[in-house]
Amino acid sequence: MSSELRDKIIQFIYDEYVDDGTEVDDNTPLISSGLVDSFSMVSLKMYLEQEFEIEIDDDEASTEEFETVSRIQSLVNRKLQERQ
Repeated sequence: MSSELRDKIIQFIYDEYVDDGTEVDDNTPLISSGLVDSFSMVSLKMYLEQEFEIEIDDDEASTEEFETVSRIQSLVNRKLQERQ
């Protein structure tokens, strides 16, 4: 699931936020680069919750947790494990 999870997150970011050819990988700064803003974080959070059937508390949806695909992937994996 890990690479599938990563691929889904990256694809969503490309589909929703990238319109200038910017390359996104596991460690691309999303928030600090301005690629993802606070409004985008909300839609990304909603996507993650729906796609992976998890619940992310508002205090967990921090700029630190959403800064890179790698951090987002860790958050989602943690939430998936909590669900079991």
